[in-house]
Amino acid sequence: MAAALALGALTFLFAVLWGGPLIRFLRRRRVGEQIRIDGPATHQLKTGTPTMGGIMIIGPVTIVTLLMWAIDQILPSLSGALAPDIVEAFGQLVGESIFLPLGTLLACGVVGALDDLQGVARQQRALASNSSQGKAGILGRWKFVAITAIALLVSLGLHFVLELRSLAIPTLTQKIDIGLLYIPLATFIIVGSSNAVNLTDGLDGLAGGAAAIAFVAYGVIAFLQGQVFLVLFCFTVMGPVLAFLWYNAYPAQLFMGDTGSLALGATLAVVALMTGQWLLLPIVSLVFVAETLSVILQVAYFRWTRGRRIFKMSPLHHHFELLGWSEVQVVQRFWLASMLAGMLGVALALL
Repeated sequence: MAAALALGALTFLFAVLWGGPLIRFLRRRRVGEQIRIDGPATHQLKTGTPTMGGIMIIGPVTIVTLLMWAIDQILPSLSGALAPDIVEAFGQLVGESIFLPLGTLLACGVVGALDDLQGVARQQRALASNSSQGKAGILGRWKFVAITAIALLVSLGLHFVLELRSLAIPTLTQKIDIGLLYIPLATFIIVGSSNAVNLTDGLDGLAGGAAAIAFVAYGVIAFLQGQVFLVLFCFTVMGPVLAFLWYNAYPAQLFMGDTGSLALGATLAVVALMTGQWLLLPIVSLVFVAETLSVILQVAYFRWTRGRRIFKMSPLHHHFELLGWSEVQVVQRFWLASMLAGMLGVALALL
């Protein structure tokens, strides 16, 4: 745990130091977010804020993970001079199974980045031609296909490479073997979690704060199981997410974009699956689940009643804004809900 906390601090410093140059680069390239016209009026002021902030998270996680592995593999004589516990654990981490969560982070980040870039390019063309077309990146169905394909490949790796095929139920000492059913369930969980974080990414600091809490919760669960490599990975992700929040806190200087939200959501699901405690994911990710359910219920009820709504607006955070809560109130109260949910998830994992 000491090594994990140290790595979290290291990746935080790494990410926060290059956050400023990244923001300036994105501004020069005019990689700015476009805001929903039908959203709360106060959000229109955010138009043009640099997006693709997920790069700030993905880069340090990848570099630090592979660097520590390289030091352990290529320069073993330095392992004692550097932090031996950290280096040894990272060598085990990368050598055994880290390529699944790390690969998920990178692959989904690429899909999100393509979506962000195409959306910005489309908006710039629309502005140049005085068109009213809004942001539209990769068509939704193609993005869904790409994320599903990644999720399926990762699920196959979890099942056939890591030989994961069971689920843990709180209060039961024995895990339940579900065989090949594990593959479609894991695929659904990864896709669902990826989209849930993406839907939540609508207020300054909301998705990043909830994601950091969820990774810490699963880091603690992995620690209780003795999965050292997974503990290190969770805190290595947490560090850059907190650094991103440094720039994403209200009023945001940088947005996560699909680059970060799709990657973090999918990776969180993979971490949950690797602990075997994936039944607890809806609890640990309570805010993400609530946001997703609000969209599903709103769309279903709207179609069923031909125009009536359950919420003033979905996702759920917009509903509370329209009720009169300030953006900061919504974010901080959702963070509190995330903390309580994370604590409950860890408690259930102990049973």
